[in-house]
Amino acid sequence: MKLTLRIWRQRGPEDPGALVDYVLDDVRPDMSFLEMLDVLNEKLILDGDIPVTFDHDCREGICGACGMVINGTPHGPRTLTTTCQLHMRTFSDGDTIVVEPWRSTAFPVVKDLMVDRSAFDRIIQSGGYVSVATGSAPEAHSQLVPKPDADLAFENAECIGCGACVAACPNGSAMLFTSAKVSHLNLLPQGAPERDSRVLNMVQAMDHEGFGGCTNTGECTNACPKGISQDAIGRLNREFLRASLKHQR
Repeated sequence: MKLTLRIWRQRGPEDPGALVDYVLDDVRPDMSFLEMLDVLNEKLILDGDIPVTFDHDCREGICGACGMVINGTPHGPRTLTTTCQLHMRTFSDGDTIVVEPWRSTAFPVVKDLMVDRSAFDRIIQSGGYVSVATGSAPEAHSQLVPKPDADLAFENAECIGCGACVAACPNGSAMLFTSAKVSHLNLLPQGAPERDSRVLNMVQAMDHEGFGGCTNTGECTNACPKGISQDAIGRLNREFLRASLKHQR
């Protein structure tokens, strides 16, 4: 396959960026998108040029590090797929592919396609934990969890924190990410002691980081590679209202 890659190049956070065109003639359909970028970088290095910087780690759709916007869509055109799981057979010979970083005030560009997503880490640090009693491990069945709650908590725990929801949202909102993290722990009895403080602190941290407000456009769920439901946002709103009213008394 012969492809034209129009890639965002930016030397640093304070430097202006621009889209630069590259042509690859030897792209195999069975390559992943990141493998294709590896081939491009090998070519750039041999030509004495600076390789394209992009985030990656596990390349198995687990870590969420590989996020980038491909032809205007976070992670590319396939649903429930991370960039590292996207294969070049998705595209056609002769295509032009535009590759950009996540676009959000809260995710400043570090270089090229790499952005700083540490804002997510700070949201987690503000409330994404449970109280743990020290000592020996408790009996596995000492604290029963209803199966519907366990299933729902597990579904929300699947969030990999890639940031596709933020990149897809016209407001740059982090509501889907935050709601998934709150739901994961608030649905379980182990998370009950911090139930109120968790949602209040995490929403406050989210607002402090400069993420936009949610207007329920639903683009976040469409872009989420793990299929986190928009129901999580409704659950977050209810938890936030409940905790706010409780702490106003």
